[in-house]
Amino acid sequence: MTPELHQKLTAWRQHLHAHPELSLQEKATAAFVQEKLAELGIPFEAGIGGHGIVATLTRGHARSRVGLRADMDALPITEDTGLAYASKTPGVMHACGHDGHTTSLLGAAALLVADTSWSGTVDFIFQPAEEGYGGSRAMVAAGLFDRFPMERVFGFHNWPGLEAGTIAVHDSVVMAAGGRVTLTIEGHAGHAGLPHLSRDPVMAAGHLIVALQSIVARNVDPLDTAVLSLCMIRGGTAPNQIAGQVEIKGTLRTNRMPVRDAIVDRIEQICAGVATSFDVRVTPTFVHGVGPVINTPDEADIARIAAQKVQARLRGDLPPSMASEDFAYFLQQRPGAFVWIGNGELREGAELHGPRYDFNDAILPVASGWMAEVAKTALASN
Repeated sequence: MTPELHQKLTAWRQHLHAHPELSLQEKATAAFVQEKLAELGIPFEAGIGGHGIVATLTRGHARSRVGLRADMDALPITEDTGLAYASKTPGVMHACGHDGHTTSLLGAAALLVADTSWSGTVDFIFQPAEEGYGGSRAMVAAGLFDRFPMERVFGFHNWPGLEAGTIAVHDSVVMAAGGRVTLTIEGHAGHAGLPHLSRDPVMAAGHLIVALQSIVARNVDPLDTAVLSLCMIRGGTAPNQIAGQVEIKGTLRTNRMPVRDAIVDRIEQICAGVATSFDVRVTPTFVHGVGPVINTPDEADIARIAAQKVQARLRGDLPPSMASEDFAYFLQQRPGAFVWIGNGELREGAELHGPRYDFNDAILPVASGWMAEVAKTALASN
């Protein structure tokens, strides 16, 4: 990558960082992407599964076709970086690096436009609504793989704590299946000084939270991996009234679907037991995301070859993460691989989804270069 292109991509990335948009609201981001694709002379279709965009570049006569994906949405987090290009949207920031992913894919498009050494078709997938809103599923439902019949699909996520520019490729599971859990506890409101006339959902909630933490510790095989995190609790409106209802929300992550199903069964059993013990009603609700991100063997090999071509340090020894990624839904439709590219030193508060996080612009040449090379390698392998 030339210094001039790196400088241009850095400016694009910092513009996107300053103007983040939440899932399902990526209108201006999508417009920016379309503007840059037009400048590169790459035709595209917009409005796919929401604000999704697919740009298509064909060269030569080869029939092979490959997809490259980046996500575009931001998070409802207040930025605390103090950067000159910090978010201008109160309460919203690119705390996961999707601004960098989008820019890297634009960079890969620029590299492939300038490269005459390959033949085939590359589809550049700019996906909306990755952060828990099913953007990949919506694009597939809108006919992504019928309208753009790619044979393989690749993507990446920046990874704080991994040396900048290092590429990590997993042989199988990369990231966990994700899902949301909501527990609604309904009791009977009453005067705090007359507790015997009420049925206290707050007390039931306390016992429920403690009991649910036993599931991973005592009901999941230690050789399996699972996380049940209860992250929100809401109930009550006055300090001298026993509330009538409490709501608890959290997330469930597993690497294997049978483990997820067993945990769901156990949550339901514990909820029923707590309901009986405290004479309240406990209703668990589950919203299951897609399954785990699992690389297919041939495509993992292609990802490694592409990493070597951009002369990046290659790692194959990292365990999977219990974070989730809806790229998994693409991998349920087509073979492919999802890699991590090191974002550099992990600083407190600058983790993924942290208020002081920022994508490292120094890795743009590696990220864009890897995406371009993985496309070329995949096309050549066919």
